[in-house]
Amino acid sequence: MLKLHNMYKVYRTDEVETVALNGVNLEIDQGDFVAIMGPSGCGKSTLLNIVGLLDDPSDGDYFFFDENVAKYNEAKRSAIRKKNIGFIFQSFNLIDELNVAENIELALLYHNMPAAQRKKRVDSVMDRMGIGHRAKHMPGQLSGGQQQRVAVARAVVGDQPLILADEPTGNLDSVHGQEVMQQLRSLNAEGTTIVMVTHSSAHADYARRTVNLFDGHVVTDKLRAA
Repeated sequence: MLKLHNMYKVYRTDEVETVALNGVNLEIDQGDFVAIMGPSGCGKSTLLNIVGLLDDPSDGDYFFFDENVAKYNEAKRSAIRKKNIGFIFQSFNLIDELNVAENIELALLYHNMPAAQRKKRVDSVMDRMGIGHRAKHMPGQLSGGQQQRVAVARAVVGDQPLILADEPTGNLDSVHGQEVMQQLRSLNAEGTTIVMVTHSSAHADYARRTVNLFDGHVVTDKLRAA
């Protein structure tokens, strides 16, 4: 599905040069579930942003479905993102003025989809995530775990083949964190590719592979024991 070859990301100011990614090589197959781990500042979120086409590399190649997208401009990156990538963040990023169904539907407004089809999609994904009974509730009326379920539903409602999750359980207690991880595992079992940044070894165990970064390098890439 995707391949990073000799990937670099350097941030420069007038006085400081920071190397966030330093020659990263990584391949992720369709249907994989990969946890990316490492200490703060090692390049995890930078890597996820480049994989998600939210940022461009300073150097190197990025093949997404065999298409080298590394030098694409924002318009081209945006078109690929809309079609292929859903995002889940640590902060739920829900819009307080919209109810649950409206927050999820927001992800479909850029897909030129008729209103009736959008509603059918939203109803289906809410039932799948066990939040159908919360459709008319506002984010402020939900627990943290419920809000993250809405965020997961929003990420998958467009049927994108790739989900990127940046510390998806970081703001949740252990019980709600496990619920979100079980949802991600179920999505992966249905064929969705998942790349997740996490500090939690317990949550990394839900993935099939664990990639460890240190100082912008991939230092280990291990399959989980069966």
